[in-house]
Amino acid sequence: MTASQLPPDPSDEPGTSPARQGIQSVELAMTVLQALEQGLGPMTLSQIAVASGMQPSKAHRYLVSLGRAGLVAQSARSGRYDLGPALRRLGIEALRRMDEVSLVSEHLPAVRDRTGHAVNLAVWGDHGPVVVRWEYGSYALPITVRVGATMSLLTSSIGQVYLAHLPKTLTGPLLRGQLRTPGAPSRDEVEGFTAEVLRTGVAVTSGGVVPGVVSVAAPVFSAADSLPLVVAVVLPAQQATDAELTSVTAELLSSARLMSQELGHS
Repeated sequence: MTASQLPPDPSDEPGTSPARQGIQSVELAMTVLQALEQGLGPMTLSQIAVASGMQPSKAHRYLVSLGRAGLVAQSARSGRYDLGPALRRLGIEALRRMDEVSLVSEHLPAVRDRTGHAVNLAVWGDHGPVVVRWEYGSYALPITVRVGATMSLLTSSIGQVYLAHLPKTLTGPLLRGQLRTPGAPSRDEVEGFTAEVLRTGVAVTSGGVVPGVVSVAAPVFSAADSLPLVVAVVLPAQQATDAELTSVTAELLSSARLMSQELGHS
């Protein structure tokens, strides 16, 4: 069949909105797959039906088709359903192609716009946390940390997040060196603020890196075994009222969760 013999695409018809086009059965099949994903393990037909909002007979028909495509597998022993081999291969390939820094970086301007403050992104490098992105905010800062700068584990909010979430085999050698610097906190103080980071989900520092600047940082996790990224919101100390810090922290935690979900973290 030549291109001229092909039937017309309904989306090309006058008055038809392409944004409204779609295949409902595909969307419904996705609700079955999402039910299996959120179930976090093999599920019975009745569990999948409830989670996907379908009658069991309808859910079963979708499971049969998804099973033929390898997207769902059924245990011959228990009769329960789980994600299939084709879906696992797709997931592995998606992870292989994923550029975590680029994906998270796309969210930074929106966080900046919602908070009005500067936002930066850090990764773990050979010598500690390294700033790889910086989005300037609406408020002037005394000085900004340049992209490529390595941050302290003890005095930066970014470093404190990494200190709380990374294994001590990674942070230990760097930490021992930084604890020997003049004015460094004691090990008990380090244990105290890392516990607070784990409790609240964020690290907050004031003047630790740049005088007159407050920084709030939170981790972003992925589904792979890679190290977390850290996003920080940076604001002038005079803007850091209790109400503003509460608002910034809530926005940062919400955004970090969204970024983690996009990277496949459960």
